[in-house]
Amino acid sequence: MSHVDAERLHTSVLVAPASEKRRVRRQRSQAAAKLQAEQQQSERKAARAKYAAELAERRAATYLPAAGELGTAQLRSSGKLRLPRHQDTSATLAGAYPFLAEGGLGPDGVFVGQDLYSGGSFVYDPWVLYARGLITAPNLVLAGIVGSGKSSLAKSLYTRSLPFGRRVYVPGDPKGEHTAVAEAVGGKAIVLGHGLSTRLNPLDEGYRPTGMSEESWSATVSARRRDLIGALAETVLTRPLTPLEHTSIDTALTEVVRSNDVPILPMVVDHILAPTSEADLDGRLAEDGRLVGHALRRLVSGDLAGLFDGPSTVTFDPTLPMISLDLSRVTENSTLMSVLMTCSSAWMESALLDQNGGQRWCIYDEAWRLMSHPALLRRMDAHWRLARHYGIANMLIFHKLTDLENVGDQGSAMRALANSLLANAETRIIYRQESDQLGATAKALGLTGTEQKLLPGLGVGQGLWRIKDRSFVCQHQLHPGELELFDTTTRMTGDSRKFTIREP
Repeated sequence: MSHVDAERLHTSVLVAPASEKRRVRRQRSQAAAKLQAEQQQSERKAARAKYAAELAERRAATYLPAAGELGTAQLRSSGKLRLPRHQDTSATLAGAYPFLAEGGLGPDGVFVGQDLYSGGSFVYDPWVLYARGLITAPNLVLAGIVGSGKSSLAKSLYTRSLPFGRRVYVPGDPKGEHTAVAEAVGGKAIVLGHGLSTRLNPLDEGYRPTGMSEESWSATVSARRRDLIGALAETVLTRPLTPLEHTSIDTALTEVVRSNDVPILPMVVDHILAPTSEADLDGRLAEDGRLVGHALRRLVSGDLAGLFDGPSTVTFDPTLPMISLDLSRVTENSTLMSVLMTCSSAWMESALLDQNGGQRWCIYDEAWRLMSHPALLRRMDAHWRLARHYGIANMLIFHKLTDLENVGDQGSAMRALANSLLANAETRIIYRQESDQLGATAKALGLTGTEQKLLPGLGVGQGLWRIKDRSFVCQHQLHPGELELFDTTTRMTGDSRKFTIREP
């Protein structure tokens, strides 16, 4: 009988009717007491069995003696360790706390160097961090004074990403630093400048993304050509185009594409300056496009001639591991360099916007030169905003953050675009900065007082990494082959040896 039944029996005894015989009531009470005693005895037996099992388990366990293991296993010396007593302030002793260093970003990614606080390896990969939810924007900003090692870091990041299936695009290399790297990794460097046979036709169709229909591709090419010619004209005129000038360009481009399989810029210029009677219905089209026509004429027969006035002599192969546009021969002409950058950006844009093109680095070196041109700045801003959608990681390289203050006037649209590039980059790497730049740098990046004090004392290859809300101080480490390949001091040191990659 269960404990509940016993309770019911005992209750029934207490409420038995008075007319029932005393003997029967006594028997019923005795039976209830017996059942209750049996239940209590059963519970005590179960408790004793549980205790005995736990006791047996504890006795079967093996524990080390309080004094430790005996013999050689105790790992002790015969002498006693005696340390002198040390007394110091709490502010100083706080440095002895064992958990001051960051836990790191994990082992997945490209090896960069050593975390100077924790002593461990430091790895970084914007695509890995984005997949793990640690960052929401894969773009990167790298700033450092001349000789601090920022160029070597940029080259290491993208070359070490190549074995992971990434590709590298450098739409403008003003100093030609990336040419040797592109050739060493099996890529291609396109060198443009006066006196060379290289031609770049800004009206080429470019690379066609996979899976795009004929109708969509035709519309994309037409829109890109209109935007590109408009951007080139704005660059030369150094002002926005008027609606009449846009109409003049669009009409001339339509006429040229209709009658030529491979349109080139001189044909567009001729149609702008001398439109056909079918296109010029009111007889004013030539006058409306006169200024923009003469501006574009500089690219085909003026001081900028020889680079855009014929079919392209080079092809853009997006399957190569790296492509770089070398502008080192035209750095003395800011207008020509801006025009070349505008053309190359449009040239690579079709490959960058290919959703099946894989993950790609897009490197903007000497950014202070590029951001001074509105057309280039707008294209850069578009690429940065679409980075996540197309799997692109943009890297913006310049000397100091105050370079952004030289872009446009205070409160202008250009200044706002330049600042948005910084806002859309959650990885900021700051190499050594001069003392007069600390305030502006700390304000732009929201650095703490401790982080601000670190910047002037950073050595070559040492940088403060701000990844969203986390900070690291990393020492970049180079392989001997990388050190020789990435060297940018050959003219100063007089070493004219060719760059080669050493085998590990």
